[in-house]
Amino acid sequence: MPDIAPFLVSFRLAFTTVVVLLVVAVPLAYILAVTKHRLKPLLESIVSLPIALPPTVVGFYFLYAFGRGNAFGAWLADSFDVSLVFSFSGLVLGSVLYSLPFMVQPVKNGFEAISTEILESAVLDGATGLQVFMRVALPIARRSLLTGSALAFVHALGEFGVVMMIGGNISGETRTASIALYDAVQALDYGSAHIYAAILLGVALLSGIPAFQWWRER
Repeated sequence: MPDIAPFLVSFRLAFTTVVVLLVVAVPLAYILAVTKHRLKPLLESIVSLPIALPPTVVGFYFLYAFGRGNAFGAWLADSFDVSLVFSFSGLVLGSVLYSLPFMVQPVKNGFEAISTEILESAVLDGATGLQVFMRVALPIARRSLLTGSALAFVHALGEFGVVMMIGGNISGETRTASIALYDAVQALDYGSAHIYAAILLGVALLSGIPAFQWWRER
């Protein structure tokens, strides 16, 4: 029988990633949706990089930036006792970076679908920019938030390359279900591998169907 601990790590990682992305990615998506700054294409390109880049590239630069061999990584460890390499905190940061476009893109599309007249009317009624975002844009685009959250959750749950590069394979800390699946295949334990794969597939389907249903009904 497969170990349940990797699933607990995976679900904890995916849930934490979504929570962080709701705080970080949703305001970013709103800015990208409403701004007309000439640097907008550059920012959109940077946000979308994780889709095009191999996960090993993201993992490598993460290790280079936050490892003790780098001045910044050594400073974090010595000054604040923060070690992001081979730790769950590092997994969360790496997962947030790599899952960012999966949250930003659908949420941005939701914000862009809002009529500019609605937003301008709120401003004319005296609402501040923050109030327009919180009280007008967010409620209207709520289905897009649900879609983005579901996609980011599934992506973080099944991620392998970034997780392996950043977190290694520490049982109960950074060993996720995808890594456990890989280990089972390497050990020719296909019985456990089938169980790991089936559960990950089932969760992905259960999360993905509502995500696209919410998007279709928006």
